[in-house]
Amino acid sequence: MALVPAVEAEDPYPMSYVTTNEIKCTLHWYNSWSPTQREHFLQDLVAKAVPGKICLLLEGLGRLAVDDHAPNIFQCQMRLWDQWFANWTEQERNEFVRQLEESDPAFVARFYQEVAGTAGKD
Repeated sequence: MALVPAVEAEDPYPMSYVTTNEIKCTLHWYNSWSPTQREHFLQDLVAKAVPGKICLLLEGLGRLAVDDHAPNIFQCQMRLWDQWFANWTEQERNEFVRQLEESDPAFVARFYQEVAGTAGKD
C-alpha cells in the first residue's frame, strides 16, 4: 500500500460516493475511540500497509480471542472497517490516511514509524 497523498483537483478517477462516506464514517468512529482502541486500530492499519510480514501476523494471532458474547460496538466497527478497506483502491486508501493525518497528525506519524519499523523483519 503506497501511502502518498492523492491529487485531489486533477484526479481523473474521483472516489465513489460510497467510499467517501465509508471514509467519513471511519474517521468519525476514530474520533470517539479510546486510546486503547486507537492502538488496536493502529496495529490493524500497519498490518494492512505491510501485508505478509510474519511478525505482524504473529502479533495479530496473539490478539485473537474466542468470545462467548456478542461483539461490542468497536469490534463491529473494526469488522466494517476491514470489509471497506479491502474494497478500497490504493488511491482511496491513501486518501483515507491523508484525511486521518489532517485529524490526528501524531497518530499518522506513529503509523509511518511503525511501518518503517517492519523493514527487515520477517
